This record gives sequence, structure tokens and C-alpha cells, in this order.
Amino acid sequence: MTFEQLRIFVAVAEREHVTQAAHDLHLTQSAVSAAITALESRYAIRLFDRIGRRIALTDAGRAFLGEARAVLARVADAEAVLADLAEFRRGELTIAASQTIGTYWIPRVIQAFADQFPGIRIALELGNTEFVADRVRGGGALIGFVEGPVDEPTIAVDRLFADELLLVAAPGDPWLSAPGDPVGRLGSARWVSREKGSGTRIALEAALRHFGLPETIVGAALELPSNEAVRTAVEAGAGVTVLSRMVVETALATGALVAVALPLPGRSFNALRHRERYFGRAATALVEMARPGPFALPCLAPPVIP
Repeated sequence: MTFEQLRIFVAVAEREHVTQAAHDLHLTQSAVSAAITALESRYAIRLFDRIGRRIALTDAGRAFLGEARAVLARVADAEAVLADLAEFRRGELTIAASQTIGTYWIPRVIQAFADQFPGIRIALELGNTEFVADRVRGGGALIGFVEGPVDEPTIAVDRLFADELLLVAAPGDPWLSAPGDPVGRLGSARWVSREKGSGTRIALEAALRHFGLPETIVGAALELPSNEAVRTAVEAGAGVTVLSRMVVETALATGALVAVALPLPGRSFNALRHRERYFGRAATALVEMARPGPFALPCLAPPVIP
């Protein structure tokens, strides 16, 4: 078994697609297929089922995937040590970020890091908080950036800064002009929300609990897989939602959304790392750059509906 075979196996297993894995690894499809075939033949075991034009992991393949990822993580740790010794001349950091911080914060940090350390390549993956924690736990990412809480013994959580949450709606939404105070009307609102497992959904449910409302009232909500989709739906009058100020800043400034004067519980943006993985100077520098400072977004005063 070779390191290259492990790398190819993990890529194919994660994508369940030989052609896509070959493209992402910059290899030919035949080379990828040959590596998988050699691995299966060497140990007389089938790792994938071929179903029409697609493939799927067998039970043996699923069991082997975790071990293969762990080996690749250890190799990445060894490379990180050598990169440190090379004084940042070259290397790679694989990071994962949940959507709010990954879309509205981390890109500018990555650019600043690249300007200072041009020899270090950063590979970024986006998903929800649950996805990011899983990537850090499994060794797929050295650093995770999330806006949701993570309670996992193997993961160290480093608080970066506080995030402001806002209850927003389209200016013409009938809910805004309904009688009664906003808290009393929350139970009758049409909600637009992110999916379960996202930090934004967790924040919405926490806000409802804060006001003594069951989080189940979001159960029949319009559920969408990204902050941008949620914001666009709310701008179109689909209902109300709770989003980070980072997500709605421009929409508030242009009047596409209005914020309701309702203080919400805050949350923090956090950096995650595996407690047992080597965390070198390059990774430490990136986390420090992700704290508030010259990359902070301007804070505009939103239109507020009392």
C-alpha cells in the first residue's frame, strides 16, 4: 500500500466519483482507476460497488476510509513540521469554514495571509458547522472556522470575536405592521431558516428559546441551504429570519431588508483544532489574522422597525 493509493482512495470515497477525483487530483482517470484496482487486488477486498455509472463505498470501504484519513492526517502533520522548518517558504493548510464566516470573513483573511506568506497554499472547504467539526475531528482539515457551538472532547475551541444577530424582514412584509409587540408576534411569523446542523439555524433556535418560544415553530419554515438563499427569500417577502449582520449589511443599507428592534442573544465566531494534531506557526498565524482588526467589516446603521 502506498501513500498515493491512500490519497486516491480517500478522494474517490469522498466524491464517490472517479472522474471528479481524477480532476481534483490532477491525474488521469485511468491512473485513479488503476490505483483503486491495485489496492483492491492487493488485499483481495472490494472497496467500492460499481452501480451503473456511479460508485458507492462498500461496508469494508467505509471502515477503511476513517483509517486512511487518519494516515493522511499524520502525513500532513509531518509536512507541517517540515514547512515550519522551512520558515514559511512552502507548504499547505487545509481549512474548513461554515458559511457565514467562510463567505464574509475568511476570504479577506486568506488574502492577507497569502500576501505575507506567498509560499503557503490554503485549501478552503465550505459547509455548515456540523460539517466543519466533522472535518477537523476526522483530520480532513487542520483548522475549522465556525459560528456555531461545538462540544467535542477532541476539539479545542478558540473564541475569535462576537457576532451580532439581527431579526430581519422585507420592508413590505405584513408581519411588521401586525398588532402587538414583536416578541408576542414571533409565534405567528412565517420563518425562513437554514438547515439543521448550521450555526445560523442553531442561533435562530436559541433566540426563540430566549423569548420563551419552542424552537419547533421553525419546523414548518422554508428551509434553505445557504445564507444567501435565505436572505434572498426574505427580501422577496417569504417571511422573517435571523441572520448575522455580516450577511444582511448590504441589504440593510440599500433598504432591501429592515431590522426589527429586538435584542437577540449573541454568539461568537470560533476557530477549531484537533487537540492531538500538530498546530504549527503557519496555522497559528492564520488564526491570529482571523481575529478582529484591519479586516473587520464596516458597521452600518440599519433601518430599524420598532
